[in-house]
Amino acid sequence: MTGSGAKAAVEWLASVAPDPDACRWEWERNPLGVALLPAGRRWDVLILPGELGYPTLDILARLVDRPGPVLADFGDSRMGFFVPPGTTARWIGTGVRGAGHGTRIVVPYPGRASGGVRWLVLPDGSGTLTDPALLELAMHEAAASIARQGDG
Repeated sequence: MTGSGAKAAVEWLASVAPDPDACRWEWERNPLGVALLPAGRRWDVLILPGELGYPTLDILARLVDRPGPVLADFGDSRMGFFVPPGTTARWIGTGVRGAGHGTRIVVPYPGRASGGVRWLVLPDGSGTLTDPALLELAMHEAAASIARQGDG
């Protein structure tokens, strides 16, 4: 990510903090390179198990030019897809956790390595998010593919 792209991503992410200036200041100085940001303002996060998340991301990347931001935790056991605010309140899929209004998530500083959480798809700074309907389609296709592999 270019310097201006990283700056735009930082500004977009920090804008959800109660005090964006304090958030940026702490984030840039935090040795872990992470911030705890509230979900539900500009985005919700749908959290998939890694074994479903990775094939879902592969399929999603074939459906759209650029999916919204995606996080992975240490060990790749979970992946978080950034979706429009309000999505988690309406999501009924099983095995998927949601971070929406009233929750906070650990977010790494864009473009910098952090301990534990990393970006698989960096925010573009413009607010691009993953369409929940396309994410659901990609999840169904990924789940079907996993089931076929288990049968073989």
